[in-house]
Amino acid sequence: MEYIIILISAVFVNNVVLAQFLGICPFLGVSKKVSTAVGMSAAVMFVMALATLVTYLLQNYVLVPLGLEFMQTISFILVIAGLVQMVEIILKKISPSLYQALGIFLPLITTNCVVLGVAIQVVSNEFGFINNEVIVDGVAQVSHMMNLGQSVVFAVCTAIGYGVALILFSGIREQMELNGVPKAFEGVPIALIAAGIMAMAFMGFSGIV
Repeated sequence: MEYIIILISAVFVNNVVLAQFLGICPFLGVSKKVSTAVGMSAAVMFVMALATLVTYLLQNYVLVPLGLEFMQTISFILVIAGLVQMVEIILKKISPSLYQALGIFLPLITTNCVVLGVAIQVVSNEFGFINNEVIVDGVAQVSHMMNLGQSVVFAVCTAIGYGVALILFSGIREQMELNGVPKAFEGVPIALIAAGIMAMAFMGFSGIV
């Protein structure tokens, strides 16, 4: 049941783009074509899942035991940068067309606040919808801390939510290109208006979990 709650919350209720407003730059930049949006979503999902796994282990088994919590942000950025480089090398060998289509936006995952934001949220235990029972001095207590499995599932579900928003938005933008818009609203203005309407639509999921 906990994993279902994580899925619904991450994809619909607390969508990382439309509710938390993270990752707006690639959301606007890669959403002109559905094919590119799908590729970007897959790349973000892969990097986010790996980054969450590695940063969770790094935080709990290296930084906290050594008292180096203040190195969290810089350490996480270095981990994400390394993972992005790995994804870039793999895509260049396996799918050159997708690699070319993503262009500059693939390296931008390095500083994409979606990936870093989710990694920090996981280790900061900022989840009120997960209640795990822990034993402290022989007494059962409720903790909001996610375990490793829940953290990875949350990262994947958040990436799915990011992909859903990105693909829907790219479909809307492609349709708007066919229908035409007033010249004053062409480009970024109409894209921001459409994104705002999508965000209001997703507000309808509030209160589900």
